[in-house]
Amino acid sequence: MFRSCKVVITLSVASIAAMSSCVALAHDFSAGDIRIGHPWSRVAPAAAPVIGGYLTLTNAGSERDTLIAGSTPLAERIEIHQMTMEDGIARMRPLPDGVEIAPGSSVELAPGGTHLMFIKPTRPLVEGERIEATLEFSRAGSVRVEFVVQRNASEEPDQADDHGGHTP
Repeated sequence: MFRSCKVVITLSVASIAAMSSCVALAHDFSAGDIRIGHPWSRVAPAAAPVIGGYLTLTNAGSERDTLIAGSTPLAERIEIHQMTMEDGIARMRPLPDGVEIAPGSSVELAPGGTHLMFIKPTRPLVEGERIEATLEFSRAGSVRVEFVVQRNASEEPDQADDHGGHTP
């Protein structure tokens, strides 16, 4: 009897530990019907005038919503940008009206496309750290998130994706 209780306790503790580690690894946030998946940013050198922020936005609701703004103590401001290629040249432009998320759909903010831009960061970013930020949605309101600073070996940026030469 004692042995079976010990096994049950051991399995229970292992299950709780496994679930806790999954929760710790989960890097998702929500605001109303909006789900914010894995906010992240790349490691950035001290001289970087801008740093990209990336995430996935999913609208689980029945009405559209729009990511309209963001802020962080790390930088002077957050802007929403879109990168496009025109005649082999990377063009960056702010999206002052934000990014719309249609009902039942997802929008990926990723390198080489639509993304967040941390303008005039106050310091370099170090791999593994978490950067606090607040995102503003037209319907869902404000939500605090954390951007994980990481390397993305499968998609190392070229100069255009890394905002080389792009100044605020």
